[in-house]
Amino acid sequence: MAIEVRIPTILRTYTGGEKAVDGTGDTLAELFADLETRHTGIRERIVEDGKLRRFVNVYLNDEDVRFVDGIDTKLSDGDTVTILPAVAGGMA
Repeated sequence: MAIEVRIPTILRTYTGGEKAVDGTGDTLAELFADLETRHTGIRERIVEDGKLRRFVNVYLNDEDVRFVDGIDTKLSDGDTVTILPAVAGGMA
């Protein structure tokens, strides 16, 4: 099963600068564990205490996984997972 994972600029140091990498897994948790085998350190930046980090947004085919099953969201062959750091700020 091949899943494309789109990597934000801030995490590309873990992927050798690659904007997208392939991974496998039946769930997001398995996918992130698979990515960790080739891109050491990346999982820790996405997952904390078995849950998605508060300020990291993950989308499965453009749908926010927090509104599906979070880290237990099921994946299918050909899916696209996009990781985006949350952005805060603005004018005071």
